Amino acid sequence: MRQDDRAAFDRALHRARVSAYAPGEFVGQESFMTAGEIRALAAQAGIGPGMTVLDLCCGIAGPGRLLTKELGCAYLGVDASARAVAIARERAGDLPCRFAIAQIPPLPAGPVDVVLVLETMLAFEDKDALVREIAAALRPGGRFAFTLEEGPPLTAAERAAMPDADTVWLTPLNEMATSLKRAGLVVTWQEDHSRAHGSVARALAAAFAADAGDIAAQIGRPALDELLAAHRLWIEWLDAGRVRKLALVSERAGTGPA
Repeated sequence: MRQDDRAAFDRALHRARVSAYAPGEFVGQESFMTAGEIRALAAQAGIGPGMTVLDLCCGIAGPGRLLTKELGCAYLGVDASARAVAIARERAGDLPCRFAIAQIPPLPAGPVDVVLVLETMLAFEDKDALVREIAAALRPGGRFAFTLEEGPPLTAAERAAMPDADTVWLTPLNEMATSLKRAGLVVTWQEDHSRAHGSVARALAAAFAADAGDIAAQIGRPALDELLAAHRLWIEWLDAGRVRKLALVSERAGTGPA
């Protein structure tokens, strides 16, 4: 699904997204994460007042705005989409969030306390190179908090079935663990969200289908069909254990202020 006009997609899907999540769990995220999961990951990463947080591939920055508002961190969201960043800036309002338009990698100059990659690790084919840059951007004792679509690489048939398969690069956990270790990052926390994300994917697919007429009128039927096809594949893969959704926190070796 090519979201060339992020504002149109955001408007078209907003009502369905709100209805798919439990009350209070939708905060503008473009993913399967809930607000509770975002808060839990932030807590494990030690995000708090004044902490410098670099959010890679932030999109419209629903999670970033939530963390800035609730935790008082010094937040910088980076995304390659100028349209997404424009929406993020507008919605941040008076919040002290900063945003930048840039391809990742490379990363903005550090050091920072925490690097976030939420629901977008699958877009990076070369995760080893990304992790090396993240580790270099962290201060000693800094944390890398992220979610991971874990599993063997897609087969040729799976790639043919998945819309925009060039942005879907699954990674086995042992390979990610090796990349982290090589970069000097030690995993301090891990949680499996596969079942919960399967439920969210199912709720979103149902909400999109229920609102299909209005959504198709705004973004076109082909884009809606791709959206539904992708969600149905994620439901199938998560239910079958083909893919696991994990949340992890790793820490850069060394000492530094907490």
